[in-house]
Amino acid sequence: MEENKNKENSKNFKTVQNPSTYKEIYKTEKTKNNIGFWKNVLIPFVSGVLGCAVVIGTCFGVPSIKSQLLGNNSSNNNSGSSTSQSLENNGYVQQTSLANYSDTSIYAANKILPSIVGIKVEYNVNSLISMFGNRGQSSTATASGSGIIISEDGYILTNNHIVATSSSESYYEVSEATKLTVTLFGDETEYEAKIVGKDEQTDLAVIKIEKNDLSKAEFADSDSIKVGEFAMAVGNPLGMQSSITCGVISAINREVTDSDGKKFNLIQTDAAINSGNSGGALVNSEGKVIGINTLKLSGTGIEGMGFAIPINSTTDITSQLIQYSKVKRPYIGISGMDLDEKTAEKYNLVQGIYVKSIDDFSAGEKAGIKIGDVIIEAEGKKVTKMDELNEIKNKHKIGDEMKIKVNRDGQEKELTITLGEQP
Repeated sequence: MEENKNKENSKNFKTVQNPSTYKEIYKTEKTKNNIGFWKNVLIPFVSGVLGCAVVIGTCFGVPSIKSQLLGNNSSNNNSGSSTSQSLENNGYVQQTSLANYSDTSIYAANKILPSIVGIKVEYNVNSLISMFGNRGQSSTATASGSGIIISEDGYILTNNHIVATSSSESYYEVSEATKLTVTLFGDETEYEAKIVGKDEQTDLAVIKIEKNDLSKAEFADSDSIKVGEFAMAVGNPLGMQSSITCGVISAINREVTDSDGKKFNLIQTDAAINSGNSGGALVNSEGKVIGINTLKLSGTGIEGMGFAIPINSTTDITSQLIQYSKVKRPYIGISGMDLDEKTAEKYNLVQGIYVKSIDDFSAGEKAGIKIGDVIIEAEGKKVTKMDELNEIKNKHKIGDEMKIKVNRDGQEKELTITLGEQP
């Protein structure tokens, strides 16, 4: 029994150690390992490569995806550039690379600078009282500003407050301009100029020099400008000729009251406007004039608040200044006082415009307006302020008829005014 058992163990041992059988077992294990390598490593890798190839091929087969891929790659290759993708579906405007901003400024500056002039004004200043109590001495003073060439034969548009410098204070008196000279871009020659026409109400003036072949500025449509778009102010701040400052349109149709109490509807910009910029141009990214620099706010806590007269509002004024040396405006011939609700109630009147005086032989007198009347309507619209009445009146021409309604002694009365010419 023991012998048979040993033989069986010996037989089993020999079977395991049989070379051919060992090779078969090794071959089987190797085959299993090869199948696991293909299954777990190589097949997923090859599948991933094929999948990527299909995705990339599909992307470049779709034009919009291809353009975005190539565009982003191109953008990344431009150092310092920053792009913004179009979001037109959400109402956004297609943006451009910030790398083009300097090119925009250069283009606008090169286009407008030849059309901007420097203006120097000389006038006399008389001291009314000297330190000894006698009449003081007379001296000559100068002021500077800017202008825009509007014709090749020498007509230049500027601000009235540049060329109309006369004023009177307690201690001195400033005369009208005694001499006016213009300096062109890139030309140090001073050309003597004459005042063609000026208008205090709009703060506009036209002057002229005797020179041809000038570079006329190109005007844009100032009614189409948008808040946030590029703006460049060009002029001669502090006598530094041909200076530019850049910013954006901060607001449109901004109502501003100047130091003399006159009201203007202006373009607001954060492009720096300094003394001497008045009369210069505010231009868009194409170097086309959208406004005439005219005012700035200054003081503690104020920064970047400049204003320009919209160029569209100047065209008719400019034509009249050249043709008539003045602006012809419709005229009623009354002076009035605004009655608010509280004041009207106090004096047992209605809210409106109280007529304080009437010019002799004026359109208002001829229409039957009387002192003490309260104007409550004009052309069917309720009015409570003289500014509202003037706004309606200024939409008419000289000779037009304008209907108003007045309250006289508690009774309403309709009157028709044939507008005259403002003297």
